[in-house]
Amino acid sequence: MEQEAELSRKMAEDLKQAMKSGDVVKRDTLRMLISSVKYAEMAKQSPLADVDILGVIVKDVKRHEESIEAFKQGNRQDLVAKEEAEMAVLKSYLPQQATLEEIIAAARQVIAEVGAAGPGDKGKVMQRLVPLLKGKADGKEINDVVTGLLKT
Repeated sequence: MEQEAELSRKMAEDLKQAMKSGDVVKRDTLRMLISSVKYAEMAKQSPLADVDILGVIVKDVKRHEESIEAFKQGNRQDLVAKEEAEMAVLKSYLPQQATLEEIIAAARQVIAEVGAAGPGDKGKVMQRLVPLLKGKADGKEINDVVTGLLKT
């Protein structure tokens, strides 16, 4: 239980620091993120582990990326800048992103462990690989790598 709350504790501590320093963007972003985590905990009806909190953060980052695209199309640079600043705060809580080579290496290892022979075994591979790379790599990128490796 001690380990589960590590990321939550860090976010709460960073929120206090942002409030003391007057960092409005970080304060507001952390409030939104903590709220998202609480909603996810209510939906799950139990406290979230760090890996689950990373999932919430990744979802919020994707939402910001979509907003940035929409605001760019609408020629709203003021809102693009705001979303990018908030996204930078969110990304600071994600682990170092895995390189393509690291994703391929992890995928090959899992493929060998489960004995995957072709595209039909993709589900078994993804089931083991996605939790390993959660927060470190985009699901679409993982999917593309696994699909490519199982075709050959």
